[in-house]
Amino acid sequence: MSDIQRLHVGKRMCEAAIHNGVVYLAGQVADDPSKDISGQTAEVLAAIDGLLAEAGTDKTRMLQVQIFLSDISLFGAMNAVWDAWVPQGHTPARATVEARLARPEYKVEIKVIAALK
Repeated sequence: MSDIQRLHVGKRMCEAAIHNGVVYLAGQVADDPSKDISGQTAEVLAAIDGLLAEAGTDKTRMLQVQIFLSDISLFGAMNAVWDAWVPQGHTPARATVEARLARPEYKVEIKVIAALK
């Protein structure tokens, strides 16, 4: 019996893997990539909230976040949405980089590692 739990398992990847009290989320992108950076960021953060809840934790338990932006000039607008969402006093270690994303319409992808409650 495996001590690894996987959520939303697909052929290529799962949305979350849980092991030894830690949940590892796959990179999350917006469901509607036609939205601007603010809209895409809000969608991604809502998806992260949902996956963390399903895993049995929440954003106050985030350990590390990696943010990938299609254009680093979007940093300020993304941060405006992030800052309104992230719980002060529980901010994770974080890195943000510019990267070519899987589809040109995507403006942001966010990957999270969090502790379980």
